[in-house]
Amino acid sequence: MRREQTLSETILWELLRDRQLVELKFRRQHPIGPYIADFCCHEVRLIVEVDGGVHQDPSQAAHDVNRDANLAALGYTVLRFTNDQVFKDPYAVLCRITEVAFDLARLQHS
Repeated sequence: MRREQTLSETILWELLRDRQLVELKFRRQHPIGPYIADFCCHEVRLIVEVDGGVHQDPSQAAHDVNRDANLAALGYTVLRFTNDQVFKDPYAVLCRITEVAFDLARLQHS
């Protein structure tokens, strides 16, 4: 089930949308199997998740580990950032996304 975007997701979406980040096309709240990815770039099979405080709860953290493993089994790499990371330094978040996307693209073409 899709949900309203959080403020941190809105901030990140404004930086990812319309191929602004190294010409990569990201989709927001995109369904993949039984999951909804906050942001997904099919081109390099990268999912970006922005996590709020609830993800620090041990049961939610265990759910996230299982979810990430299932998505990895489908061929995706999952990057997770906290709301605070997006609020405090969105450009560091973008640098990390770019770094991982380039690594994934390089692996796909080798």
